[in-house]
Amino acid sequence: AQVTPHLAGSGVQLLRGTAHLAMAAADSVLVASGTATLEAALVGRPMVVAYRMHPLSYRILGRMLRVPHVALPNLLAGRELVPEFLQDAVRPAALAEALLPHFESADAACLGEFKRLAGQLRGDCAGRVAQGLQQMLQSKERDGGNG
Repeated sequence: AQVTPHLAGSGVQLLRGTAHLAMAAADSVLVASGTATLEAALVGRPMVVAYRMHPLSYRILGRMLRVPHVALPNLLAGRELVPEFLQDAVRPAALAEALLPHFESADAACLGEFKRLAGQLRGDCAGRVAQGLQQMLQSKERDGGNG
């Protein structure tokens, strides 16, 4: 809403409620940390992650959480797949420098890793549910139906 007046005549269109469509159509995505990073990975889009919060909140969370990354694709892969810019590192020039290479060519290794993550997340969901139900039923039978 605050951005809308500044977009007049720019050719930039603000989309609401259609993030997945915008991501799928994009060459590269600048995204805030959270589930949107996973969504961008699942549609196979290179991304740069940026996130700022109140400095006090950041310090408190930093003491509570000991994770090497904040972006879900990085956490799931156990290594940095996409660049993360946090707090004071969130600067327009730094974000632009990280985003611009994606417009020339996508990182094939990163996109391959996104496909691997998608396969892991999708997996054989129906098979896993059936296996879980079977184990639960067998456990109930062993316990005489009291489990």
